[in-house]
Amino acid sequence: MTNLLKQNIQKHINLSDTEMDQFCNLFKIKKIKKKKFLLQKGEICKFEGFVNKGLFQVYHIDKKGVKQVLHFAIEDWWITDIDSFTNQKPSGLFIEALEDSEILVISNADKEFAYENLPQVEKLFRIMTQKSHVALLRRMIDNLSKTADQRYIDFIEKYPELHRRLTNVQVAAYLGISHEFLSKIRRKITKCQKNKL
Repeated sequence: MTNLLKQNIQKHINLSDTEMDQFCNLFKIKKIKKKKFLLQKGEICKFEGFVNKGLFQVYHIDKKGVKQVLHFAIEDWWITDIDSFTNQKPSGLFIEALEDSEILVISNADKEFAYENLPQVEKLFRIMTQKSHVALLRRMIDNLSKTADQRYIDFIEKYPELHRRLTNVQVAAYLGISHEFLSKIRRKITKCQKNKL
């Protein structure tokens, strides 16, 4: 059950077999059916999670009722509402399963226990926080400096497996464009590819 989690941890830090088991034993497994929520707006996020199987979307609904997808998470990715989890305040986000999914979750108390008893774990979460911050910064810059066409091409090149598992509506919500506009972009790209042949 924790093999994928162990592989992920080993990419970032070195733990002995005993330490690895001690850390992984702090995680609890949750199974979430497709279209069910791991977190809803107004709830306090009580977990940091590692996706063992499946696909999730993290989104916000703006004042006009428009869904804005912040990011997705598939196998071997981590997921949480870091603001709600860290500050123990109500979340403004939804975390929804897009497929039948399985996630390994750790509570704030168990994470603090790991920090105190397994010092390398603090390094693990620091590295992940830095990577997450860099990804967020790059996405903000891309949204400000690239066209929707460029952002779509970047998305399918960077996340080909994820792209295959998403609907056009879901990708459009991530890119911040309408489904209709995404269809135009896809037609334009297909036309350009045909012209090159």
